[in-house]
Amino acid sequence: MELTYESTYQAAAKVADSIAAHFSKHLEIASEAGEEDLATAPNARVVEKIIDVAFWASLRREEGIPIRISLAFLHPCQAGKPLLFAQRLPLDARTLTKLAPGVERAGIHVGVWHEGDNLYIWGTTLKLPNYCFVLDVPEPGLLVVKHRRIIGLGKFANVAMLRGDQVKMVDESSGLLPDTPDILSSLLGISATAVWNDPVNVLIQIAVSMRSHKRGGILLVVPSCTNHWKESIIHPLQYQVYPAFSGVADLIRQEGNNRNVTEIFWQNALRREVENITGLTAVDGATVINDKHELLTFGAKITRASWSTQIEQVLMMEPVVGGTPVLIHPSSIGGTRHLSAAQFVHDQKDAIALVASQDGYFTVFSWSEQAGLVQAHRIDILLL
Repeated sequence: MELTYESTYQAAAKVADSIAAHFSKHLEIASEAGEEDLATAPNARVVEKIIDVAFWASLRREEGIPIRISLAFLHPCQAGKPLLFAQRLPLDARTLTKLAPGVERAGIHVGVWHEGDNLYIWGTTLKLPNYCFVLDVPEPGLLVVKHRRIIGLGKFANVAMLRGDQVKMVDESSGLLPDTPDILSSLLGISATAVWNDPVNVLIQIAVSMRSHKRGGILLVVPSCTNHWKESIIHPLQYQVYPAFSGVADLIRQEGNNRNVTEIFWQNALRREVENITGLTAVDGATVINDKHELLTFGAKITRASWSTQIEQVLMMEPVVGGTPVLIHPSSIGGTRHLSAAQFVHDQKDAIALVASQDGYFTVFSWSEQAGLVQAHRIDILLL
């Protein structure tokens, strides 16, 4: 197929070749590995047009409400049991704007395919083949290119983010750096697991939920074998939980013991328990859980441990192409919330801190033995 199309959104043309190459590479590797149910790779022209149309549609409103929509490039025969329209619809901004209110719920994808040089909308689907090109429009002017993982729970693998004239391509190799936190490696697909209740997968769900309430917050994950973390918290604890709340932990332990309960039930129950915990991160102060996902306290005030020194710099990095690690003062990342989280990890080197900003940025603080300092990974591009 040779699609002739001139985009008016310049970022679409700028990134189309790189995105097309990403899908072509991964689908070729998966095919050689004997993987099945693989999607069709879009060429650069297809990518460019889908991005261009979606961008202009994202700036429109339907009955005063911004549109949210997810587009997937696949033939209906790859979609399981799709909802098919009797007549094909043109892929243009007007059509997407009118269609968006009916398909904005999570998990619903608008199917896009081609005939000759033309792209069209054929219906909707809940099922996607592996490595299917997906373009998500979560808010005006923001586009996220992603694909369905072969392994890994729920969360699609993000490929690129476009916001206005800003374009960021995810650098998968950044997960191979020394001392990379497990949550980042999993989001990049390097250490992903198909077990939905794997502890790292659960932490990813917590991060996504924590970011979604848009109030900002700090989540500290501390070892379950020690109480040394309390040396970096102001006492008394106003909202200490006793005994430790084990809603998430109990589900992780019980899954698999009851064969009469479906996996869907467990996933829904886990989602509720995750939201129960992450809602508390909106309370001023830090929420603390241990590595078993047991809730210990929330609204806790972080302080420098009596025996520690004041943190002066962190190694800041983002998993994007061209991203270069830089040494900066932690308050430069986002203010006092980030400074206190960095200080906590500086004191408690066996802990990690997840920090959500009200503006959507999300940072993971962890200790790097190799660098001998706290590292800050900004991962919001992977959580969109």
